[in-house]
Amino acid sequence: MGTAAAGSAFDTDTLRQGIEGTTPTTLLSLYADDAEIRVIDRNSQPSHPKVLHGRDEIGAMLNDVYSRDMTHKLENCVVQGDRAAYSESCQYPDGVRVLAESMITLRDGKISEQIMIQAWDE
Repeated sequence: MGTAAAGSAFDTDTLRQGIEGTTPTTLLSLYADDAEIRVIDRNSQPSHPKVLHGRDEIGAMLNDVYSRDMTHKLENCVVQGDRAAYSESCQYPDGVRVLAESMITLRDGKISEQIMIQAWDE
């Protein structure tokens, strides 16, 4: 993977380390202070997504996710200018899998907006 286009500090290697790490610290460092995430899934449908504002709310969500006994893997990532998209797969020890697709907007090398669509085994 590697660094995005010249002039951007967004680094997909850091994204991989953050997603595949055991704590949310590295991943959270990639978000702008005023970042926003919209999460769409079975519980938060497209007309009423879960919206998180700022690093504090995003950090709380990531702390919850990374406190769970599960693995995370960055499957694919594409960066073009101030946009990026990536796929993340996760698995719990009992075999339940989660797949998340994200489209992000970058500002000064940080994630400023993210739309995440996720689905999991039931």
